[in-house]
Amino acid sequence: MQLTTYINKLHKWRLTHLTNRQMATILAFFIGIFASVAAYVLHFIIRQIQHLLTAGFDATTYNWLYLLFPVIGIYITSLFVRYVVKDNISHGITQVLYAISTKQSRLKAHNCWTSVISSAITIGFGGSVGAEAPIVLTGSAIGSNLGQLFKMDNKTLMLLVGCGASAAIAGIFKAPIAGLVFTLEVLMVDLSMASLLPILTSTVTATVFTYIFVGNRSLFDFTLDSAWNIDRIPASILLGLFCGMVSLYFIRMMSKCEGVFEQLKDYPFAKLFLGAILLSSLIFFFPSLYGEGYNSLNILLNGNTEADWNAVMNNSLFAGSSGLLVIYIALVLLTKIFATSATNGAGGVGGTFAPSLFVGGFGGFLFARVWNMNQVGTYIPEKNFTLLGMAGVMAGVMHAPLTGVFLIAELTGGYSLFLPLIMVSIVSVMVISIFEPHSIYATRLARQGRLLTHHTDRSILTLMSLDSVIDHDYTTVDLDMPLGKLVSVISRSHTSFIPVVNTAGILLGIIDINKIRHVMFRTELYHRFTVQQILIPPKATLGIKDSMEEVMEKFDKTNANYLPVVDVDGELTGFIERTRLYSMYRKTVADFSAE
Repeated sequence: MQLTTYINKLHKWRLTHLTNRQMATILAFFIGIFASVAAYVLHFIIRQIQHLLTAGFDATTYNWLYLLFPVIGIYITSLFVRYVVKDNISHGITQVLYAISTKQSRLKAHNCWTSVISSAITIGFGGSVGAEAPIVLTGSAIGSNLGQLFKMDNKTLMLLVGCGASAAIAGIFKAPIAGLVFTLEVLMVDLSMASLLPILTSTVTATVFTYIFVGNRSLFDFTLDSAWNIDRIPASILLGLFCGMVSLYFIRMMSKCEGVFEQLKDYPFAKLFLGAILLSSLIFFFPSLYGEGYNSLNILLNGNTEADWNAVMNNSLFAGSSGLLVIYIALVLLTKIFATSATNGAGGVGGTFAPSLFVGGFGGFLFARVWNMNQVGTYIPEKNFTLLGMAGVMAGVMHAPLTGVFLIAELTGGYSLFLPLIMVSIVSVMVISIFEPHSIYATRLARQGRLLTHHTDRSILTLMSLDSVIDHDYTTVDLDMPLGKLVSVISRSHTSFIPVVNTAGILLGIIDINKIRHVMFRTELYHRFTVQQILIPPKATLGIKDSMEEVMEKFDKTNANYLPVVDVDGELTGFIERTRLYSMYRKTVADFSAE
């Protein structure tokens, strides 16, 4: 109670002394701190669980416990989600996009911590997913809830959600510019001078505090293996093409696997059994799939000799078989998607951010190794192309070339490869865009018409809801009502139309008052005409599940002043008037527009 009183006083002081822009920048600073703390806590818990479970494993042979640990982790996570969270917290970045598109950027308070715990358990026990998406959801939830606490408007809330997401990426990878462009490209929050300062404040703050927590240690260690030169342009372009096709495989196969698990949504134990068996089996044969897989990526990035790179096969049935390295890398690349889908499908919590980096790194190494084995052209360093592959596949999967470029460059200090990073990322996105118009995060929302984009008109319509413009206050009549009684009904109605329905409420037609004026004042006709003789069909009907873009299109095509809304059975549920629709549209534009 005292805290609420204090916050209310602080809010009143803020309204008097600070503008929305100034307050957003202040909140962005605290968002950066909290997001970096969340990222540190998550990775600390993951490391501790993994060390506890796998520290004693013999690297020269397989281990049967790989069959058990992922099952335990997913089961614990599913229990936590079902009985503690009691909400859907999977697909973190998609959840953020959904909140921006349909809920005025309002995320639930529990999202500030539940994703951290659930994903830590999932990944720590071997779930083959990433921690980045849960942290992005956590950071965005922190931004949303701080904004709601201080009663910020919807436009500022959207900005603070972007600050939280940016801070999360910056805090995890120590990459402030990558955090900024991630929000711009993936969350599609429009960048303006009003939003630039808060987002940069949150990313820099998160990066600085991450340095305070973990020092100079980075997720990936990379040393450039010979400087890039123009002789490698053909190989870089071909790698971009390869990354684009790998990205397509990633998105399509992920979608198909999720569809399989979606069919089992009413059978939770069947989902758990299928996902756990698939994941455990894959990790047993390919231990590189255990957890995020960053240890394996570091082996490929830091290796200099065959012995170094062969270490990626440790703890597997392939251990000690140096001649099988290429086959092992290829199989891991192909099965990572199944492992990630099985983790989330069975009840685990994690994202596809890390898996895209993982698949990209393995794909880049595989491309370079095959290139060099066949002596296609000039020699290309496997280490460098592992790095380029990470950028290429991540850019393709997320449709975010700038994020791929700046994240990898900042993450590894690989600015010496800036030009090929740009080249590979752009080619990859160009290839994937031919087949998939949206990123892996946006595809599901795009199918539902709930995706916010940089197309301003579509964004405004996405932010509007059908329920907000439907008028449920109307009077209906039946077919057999005589004209005299109809005139009496019209005198009591506040609309220029009267819907005609049958006994089941099914819409049969419309009485347009403006079109019956020539008979409605002639009393001698009151008993000669019935409703059935003067009704007309509506110019179009709207469905209760129509998107606002479809609603606007029907009004534009018919030039109608009003249109009825019916359910799937044709039963009338309400009307939408053009004037009310356009009034709501203009209000949403005003709220959405930048200062």
